[in-house]
Amino acid sequence: MGSLFRSEEMALCQLFLQSEAAYACVSELGELGLVQFRDLNPDVNAFQRKFVNEVRRCDEMERKLRYLEKEIKKDGIPMLDTGESPEAPQPREMIDLEATFEKLENELREVNQNAEALKRNFLELTELKHILRKTQVFFDEQEGGVNQTTESMTRALITDEARTAGASMGPVQLGFVAGVILRERLPAFERMLWRACRGNVFLRQAMIETPLEDPTNGDQVHKSVFIIFFQGDQLKTRVKKICEGFRATLYPCPEAPADRREMAMGVMTRIEDLNTVLGQTQDHRHRVLVAAAKNLKNWFVKVRKIKAIYHTLNLFNLDVTQKCLIAECWVPLLDIETIQLALRRGTERSGSSVPPILNRMQTFENPPTYNRTNKFTKAFQALIDAYGVASYREMNPAPYTIITFPFLFAVMFGDLGHGAIMALFGLWMIRKEKGLAAQKTDNEIWNIFFGGRYIIFLMGVFSMYTGMIYNDIFSKSLNIFGSHWQMSYNKSTVMENKYLQLSPKEDYEGSPYPFGMDPIWQVAGSNKIIFHNAYKMKISIIFGVIHMVFGVVMSWHNHTYFRNRISLIYEFIPQLMFLLLLFFYMVLLMFIKWIKFAATNEKPYSEACAPSILITFIDMVLFNTPKPAPKDCEVYMFWGQHFVQVLFVLLALGCIPIMLFAKPMLIMQARKLANVQPIAGASSDAETGGVSNGGPHGGGGPHEEEEEMSEIFIHQSIHTIEYVLGSVSHTASYLRLWALSLAHAQLAEVLWTMVLSIGLKQEGWFGGVILTCVFGFWAILTVGILVLMEGLSAFLHTLRLHWVEFQSKFYKGQGYAFQPFSFDAIIENGSAAVEE
Repeated sequence: MGSLFRSEEMALCQLFLQSEAAYACVSELGELGLVQFRDLNPDVNAFQRKFVNEVRRCDEMERKLRYLEKEIKKDGIPMLDTGESPEAPQPREMIDLEATFEKLENELREVNQNAEALKRNFLELTELKHILRKTQVFFDEQEGGVNQTTESMTRALITDEARTAGASMGPVQLGFVAGVILRERLPAFERMLWRACRGNVFLRQAMIETPLEDPTNGDQVHKSVFIIFFQGDQLKTRVKKICEGFRATLYPCPEAPADRREMAMGVMTRIEDLNTVLGQTQDHRHRVLVAAAKNLKNWFVKVRKIKAIYHTLNLFNLDVTQKCLIAECWVPLLDIETIQLALRRGTERSGSSVPPILNRMQTFENPPTYNRTNKFTKAFQALIDAYGVASYREMNPAPYTIITFPFLFAVMFGDLGHGAIMALFGLWMIRKEKGLAAQKTDNEIWNIFFGGRYIIFLMGVFSMYTGMIYNDIFSKSLNIFGSHWQMSYNKSTVMENKYLQLSPKEDYEGSPYPFGMDPIWQVAGSNKIIFHNAYKMKISIIFGVIHMVFGVVMSWHNHTYFRNRISLIYEFIPQLMFLLLLFFYMVLLMFIKWIKFAATNEKPYSEACAPSILITFIDMVLFNTPKPAPKDCEVYMFWGQHFVQVLFVLLALGCIPIMLFAKPMLIMQARKLANVQPIAGASSDAETGGVSNGGPHGGGGPHEEEEEMSEIFIHQSIHTIEYVLGSVSHTASYLRLWALSLAHAQLAEVLWTMVLSIGLKQEGWFGGVILTCVFGFWAILTVGILVLMEGLSAFLHTLRLHWVEFQSKFYKGQGYAFQPFSFDAIIENGSAAVEE
């Protein structure tokens, strides 16, 4: 069997590299992505390894690049991504990269600091400009004829004692402070002033219409200008403390109008100068970021490759001379020559004269499982690995799943129209896969759809095929070949009679329909659902039994490959016989019934004499005598049926004790003959069916601890009970093919009848408008419910049929995945992949 049907043969190798050539050789292996290194220093702390300083330098470079990336994204500058992957730089190039990143970071930080200082100064000047404008309005109101208000305000701010003192000292002078505060803090600020100063201050405020930019984070904030009048130094101190508590900014505001105008002119001049300087600063920052954006992707790739190389070198051991690095790695046998060529290229690049040495080792460890995939088979392999990674060299269900998965899905989803929508969506993703793959997104739902584009396309194509078999397109039928039925009903009867039935004896011509179902079943009335029920239920059982038999046959390939003679004779053969003698025989009865019994036949093989397959099967298993047949009919479908059924049931029951006791008894006998308790390798046959006596891969077979005989008997009992009872429940589980197919067809018919037909019945131009709206609503429900929701339901049920009913017959899934050192995987997953 090729590697498509089993995982690749793996070998554990020891690699010797000269210290000067180690970096270049590991770089070549990273580009190749076919070597999985083992950690030879598991007890050494990460901070005590040889290349920890280089890894830290890479971390620092990544930090600087992330800072540059954040600034580039903040300005909305597009980053150039050519899709190319530059080679890992030489160690000496790290110094140049560090210097470049250091220069860029320092320059950008300096520009940002200058810009922030300029923006802060600009904000202060802008706020001062608004204060001078607003306070000028306040003072103009006072001078323009509101002296009475000012006098009343003055009287309110002066206490009784101050009045008495003021009578002898002359007019009272009010002080004031002006500032800016955030608009949302203003109500609380006003209440605090009133309570703390006991109403002895007067507050005027005005909103600044345009939002101001916060220099710290660049957010737009809304502020208001305020001016507070008070009398006395005590209130002045109290007011300033309250302003400080609410983070209000106070600005000097002259009392004389001429001074205020002069200051306002100076402020405007300085704002204009600051605008010019800010523009030049932003242009310089933009130029720096644009230049960095052109190389940022390549810099990230280079740094991550360097970091990955040194992270891998930390897994190696040093020899006693400190001149040679030693590594252990898993490699596919078929790629050893390719790996050796890569090592030679790395040695030549480094200028070393000592060639690397790759020695194959003998081991008792279980090798990792490596299933070679491409962009088409990758998604199907992911479905299998989600259940469990295959044990080493175990039969891989993925190649067969490529056909069986979309087919079983289509049995449940069969509709030509819905399948076409799904197929077109999958085909669009396939045609645009390069562009869509380059548009990396964090949307998990989209990533799942895109990753399964080939599965979606095949499910849609197979659904179109089964839709043609069912002759079902959006719950309607295609009349391509005409009908092979001749109805004697008039049009009104066909359209109005809900209980119309077709008589296969009188209305059927007798010749089979060329392809799929006859379109006459669309108007068959009440027996349409009866016919579809019988048809789809039987084909569900037929497909299910064939699928399970195929799964049992797959276990034969596992037993023969691993030379497991005990499991082959005393497990595979009884399992296959049990399934064939009971459930495959039931399938044969279906075909016999279809062939021998027809409506046009005379008794005893007429339609009225056709026995029930389910009742026949139940009587067979329970050894019941069949009920007497109707007059002129026969109880059995063929001669000797009773004897055959009794024989099949007895043979099937006889397979159960063989599955239950034969294998543990033979293992116990083998242990007694060897006179060793326990024998290495015995329980691996009993429990896992794994490699024994030295497996076919490089080195010895997996060395496992032996189980007690009691545990072997318990495990075998569980396995046998699970298989026997599972054969019954799994056969019934395939009836979901029938149930979901009927549900999908009925939902489509309900949607057509309850929605689209309403628009089709309307006439005139108004009917066209109604039909357009109804069609849009029908299309949304069709895609949302029948394609997406029903498609997801059918997908999950198909996945269950493969994981439980099919793979449980032969697939253990107890291995671990081959995870090679690959730059592509590291770059795709980001820096997190390097840390693992």
